[in-house]
Amino acid sequence: MKRFRTSLFLCFAAFLTFFAFPGLAAAQAAGSDSVLTAQAAGKLLPDAVFYAGKSANTQLRNATGIHFGDGAYTLAVLVDTSGYSTAVQEKYQGYLLTETTLQFGGHSLPAGAYGFGFVKGQFLVMDIGNHDIFQAGTTHDANLHLPRPLQVLSGSSGGEYRLCSGRDCVTFTRAH
Repeated sequence: MKRFRTSLFLCFAAFLTFFAFPGLAAAQAAGSDSVLTAQAAGKLLPDAVFYAGKSANTQLRNATGIHFGDGAYTLAVLVDTSGYSTAVQEKYQGYLLTETTLQFGGHSLPAGAYGFGFVKGQFLVMDIGNHDIFQAGTTHDANLHLPRPLQVLSGSSGGEYRLCSGRDCVTFTRAH
């Protein structure tokens, strides 16, 4: 019986070490937002998305996002637009999923799924039927170190972020 209790105790200790304590550490970190790597964001996104009556493959290597401290996500990924008309390809470059309302230059974007593109100094947002929702101005960041095809960067103040396509960036915040 003593051997059984010892084994039970060791199993319980192992459980706490590998499952309960890491969960407590994560709970302590709650409240802070974190920018996701392409690998982390890619694990949360599908291989293909629906947009304008077609299915487009996602480029998971070009995924990014934010995991907010309360558990909500905002994710963005570039898509393969072959098969779409030239008019759609000109403005639809990526897919944006958000579980929370965002603010882009005074424009409010509620939780949902959207198409987006960076075109001629503007960040375009469309619904999944390819209807324009809004445009927000972008900035060109010539000093951006190692620009990527798509990335989220922390902004100049807390709670502010930049979604960048190469060196072209749009600033956004989470609406409160």
